[in-house]
Amino acid sequence: MAVVPVAIAGAPYDVRIEPGLLAQAGTHCRPFLRKNSVAIVTDEHVAAAWRVQVETSFDAVGITSNWLVLPAGESTKSWEQLARVVDWLLAQEVERKDNVIALGGGVIGDLTGFAASMVKRGCGFIQIPTTLLAQVDSSVGGKTAINTPAGKNLVGAFHQPSLVLADPLALDTLPLRDTRAGYAEVVKYGLIDDAAFFEWCETSAGKLLAGDPAAREFAIARSVEAKARIVAADEKETAGVRALLNLGHTFGHALEAETGFSDRLLHGEGVALGMVMAARFSARQGLMTGQDAERIAAHIGGIGLPATLSSLSLNCDGRKLADHMLHDKKMDAGSLPFLLIRGIGQTFLAKDVDLANVAAFLDEELAR
Repeated sequence: MAVVPVAIAGAPYDVRIEPGLLAQAGTHCRPFLRKNSVAIVTDEHVAAAWRVQVETSFDAVGITSNWLVLPAGESTKSWEQLARVVDWLLAQEVERKDNVIALGGGVIGDLTGFAASMVKRGCGFIQIPTTLLAQVDSSVGGKTAINTPAGKNLVGAFHQPSLVLADPLALDTLPLRDTRAGYAEVVKYGLIDDAAFFEWCETSAGKLLAGDPAAREFAIARSVEAKARIVAADEKETAGVRALLNLGHTFGHALEAETGFSDRLLHGEGVALGMVMAARFSARQGLMTGQDAERIAAHIGGIGLPATLSSLSLNCDGRKLADHMLHDKKMDAGSLPFLLIRGIGQTFLAKDVDLANVAAFLDEELAR
C-alpha cells in the first residue's frame, strides 16, 4: 500500500492508495470512529456499485453504517442539497469529534466536506474517493464548496479530511468519459512543475485509461505526492504557491458556467480545455513556444479530451466568456491573476493579464 502523508500544520493526515481499500474501508476507518455507527454520504451511482461492499466492511468491524444517497451529478453541489446533508447529519446526532464519510467523486467530497465544516461548527470527515479526478485532486487539500448561479465553488470552506482512502479498483465502474476527465487533473501536475511526469503521461496515458494497474497506482501516487507538497506549503492559498493547482481552471470554470455546469462539459473536460487555452494564450503572449503549446494540445486532444473551443459549439463570444471570469475566486482588488506557462513544467502566476486581451484571444479560438 502506498501511503502519502499530507503535512498540514495542526491537521496532518494520510492518503492511502491500494486496490481493495473499498472492501477494507471498515478496518481502515475504525480507528477514526468514536461510536459504533457512522454516517455515510454518497450518490445513486456509487451506491449501486459499492454500497454493499462498503457496508459489509463496516459490519465486519462492528460499525452500523447509516446512508444518505443523493442524486448523481454536478447539480447536487447546491444550496438545496447542502441543507439536506446538514439537516441529515444533525438528525444522525453527529458530534464535533465524529467523522462522517464522503463516498464518491468530487461532487460528494466537496459537498460532504463543506457540510462537515458547518455541523456543530466543524466535525471531522473521511474521504473515500471513487473517481480518478477525486483520487488525484479534490479529495486532497481540504477545499470544499458548492456551486451557485454566480459561479463554481464560490461558497465553501477549507476543511481538511481526517483520512483519504483511494482504491484504484473503484475506477473499474466508471465510464471512459469520466476517467478521461479525471486524467486532466493528472497531466496538470506535469505541466505545473514536473516535465518528466508530463513525458510519462505522453507515453503512458493510454495504459492508465485502459485500466493498467501499475499505471493507475503510479499516476495516483505521483499526483497525490505533488498536491500534498504544494498544499503543505500553502494550505489556504495565501502565498501564491497553491494557486498553481488552478492551472486551466480559470478558462475551464468560465466554460463550465457557459454550458450551465451540466454534463455537456464535465469539470475535468473543462480543466483540460482550459489548460490548452492557457498554453495557447501563453504562446500568443510570447511566454512559451507555439510548439510546446501545440504539444500540450496534441496530447490532450489525442486521448479524447476537448482541445478546441469550436468542439463545444458555444453560442457566445470571447467577451462573454471573459465576463464569467470576473466571478473567479482568485479575483483580488479587482484584478484576476492567471496561471500561465513559460514551458512544460514551468507554470507561474501572472497578475498583469488584461481581460480584453483574453477576450480577443478567445474570439480567435472560437473561430479556429
